[in-house]
Amino acid sequence: MSDKQPEWVSKTQIKKQMNDLQSLGVQLTRLSADTLKKIGLPEDLLDALLMHKKITSNSALKRQTQYIGRLMRDVDPAPIEAYLAKLRGDNAAHNAMLQRIEQTRERLLAGDDALTAFIADYPNADVAKLRTLVRNTRKEQELNKPPKNFRALFQEIKLVMAGDSEAVQANDYDADEN
Repeated sequence: MSDKQPEWVSKTQIKKQMNDLQSLGVQLTRLSADTLKKIGLPEDLLDALLMHKKITSNSALKRQTQYIGRLMRDVDPAPIEAYLAKLRGDNAAHNAMLQRIEQTRERLLAGDDALTAFIADYPNADVAKLRTLVRNTRKEQELNKPPKNFRALFQEIKLVMAGDSEAVQANDYDADEN
C-alpha cells in the first residue's frame, strides 16, 4: 500500500463539513464590519460578508450565504472559531486572565501595600501612572463620579500583565532555542 493515497471520505461527511463551514460563515455575517476586519479574513471573503449585510431579498441572501460557504472552504476555520469563542467568552484562559486583572484592581484600590507588591511582581510597570490612576479612581468612587479612571486602571493593569506574560513567553522561546 502506498502512503500517498488520500483517505476515503464519504459524500455525507463532505456535505457536513461544507454545512459546518457555511454556518461558520453565517456567524461571521452577524459581526460588525470593524470586527470582521480585525479577524484578518481574505479580501474576497470579507467583501462577501460585507455584501451579505446589504442584501434584503431572501433568495439573494440564500445565494450569498452559499457563496460565503464556498469561500470558507479555502480558509482555515480554526483561527476564526477561536476568535468567535473569544468574543462569546468561551475562552477559559481569557476569562481567567480578566478575573485576575479585576482582582488585582480591587487589591490596588484597597490599600497602598498592594501597589508595592504589584510593582515588585511587574517591574516594567509605569509606577507613576499606576499611582495616579489608583488615586484618581479612589477620588472618583468617593465622589460617585462616572468610572472613567476605574476603567483606565483596568486597562493599564491589563497592559502591564499582558506585556509581562509576552516577555515571559519570549524568554521561554529564547531558552528553548539555546
